Amino acid sequence: MTRSNSRSKRRKWAVEWPTFGLLIFCYVAWFALGLLLYPLAPICVMCLFPVLIVLHSSLQHEVLHGHPTRSRLVNEMLVFFPLGLFFPYRRYKARHLQHHDDERLTDPYDDPESYYTAARSWAQLSEIMKILLAWNNTFIGRLTIGPALSVVGFAISESKKVGSDDKIRTAWILHMLGLAGVVATVQHFFGIPIWLYCISAYVGLSVLKIRSYCEHQWSETPEGRTIIIERTVLSLLFLNNNLHLVHHKLPTVPWYRLPAIYSERRGEWHEMNGYYVFRNYSAILRKFAFRAKEPVIHPVLRRDAGDGAQQTRIPNAKSVFPDASSDELDLFGKID
Repeated sequence: MTRSNSRSKRRKWAVEWPTFGLLIFCYVAWFALGLLLYPLAPICVMCLFPVLIVLHSSLQHEVLHGHPTRSRLVNEMLVFFPLGLFFPYRRYKARHLQHHDDERLTDPYDDPESYYTAARSWAQLSEIMKILLAWNNTFIGRLTIGPALSVVGFAISESKKVGSDDKIRTAWILHMLGLAGVVATVQHFFGIPIWLYCISAYVGLSVLKIRSYCEHQWSETPEGRTIIIERTVLSLLFLNNNLHLVHHKLPTVPWYRLPAIYSERRGEWHEMNGYYVFRNYSAILRKFAFRAKEPVIHPVLRRDAGDGAQQTRIPNAKSVFPDASSDELDLFGKID
């Protein structure tokens, strides 16, 4: 075996131990809370479950970007148990990689994680729905009703596709298998009513909305659309995704390397995104607690009320990451 082949084989079986270790910790802590602590301190456990649910979601985000191993199958198996209940991993992966097409960031149709609405869609909404979406664009609104809007909206969207798309149907079947395991564990091994665990899952999703509330805004330049939150006590739970511009520009870099990369070029990162920077999430809370940061209707794109018929363009991994190597592209798989 040549030296280059030997190095290639080692890379193939390489494991990113910080991420793998956090995965083990997350599951061990989850089982320990349910089996050992819940009988003694149920309220404490129900307050701690959302923390682990947020961490697990952040780890799913790492996994869909090709961590902690070089095997997509192994990585998916590591997050197969859906502690957060609501979203199938494979659907999250497909939608999130589509979101990484920075040229289409914030587009109401082409970016599945955009909180903007197209003019045509807005015109078709009821007055109650318009009020809810306006409230959802405040920080407190995003934390309170944001999870419900996301879950219900996602379910409605998926129900229209699952019957005609084999990939979506497979994603939901796998999710249901994992969900059955979570429900059985929570109810029969932990002795926790599933409705009570659902409340913890909702709170966990609400905490995740802290991170996503300001992640993106409209800007003429793709780099100006993505935020940087410099310091937060939630950085470990979010796996440094508060440095969101760095992640978008270097999506294959593992979470534990992002702070050093950011620190080395801090001024350049600020200039790159037009100083769309907040010191911490407390600053966002103070500024936008009860005031909408953005309009619901996209300020530039899709202003024509007749544009709603345009089909969503779903890119493949190469179009999303044009500078990635073939090895890096293998981490993602095609999403078209």
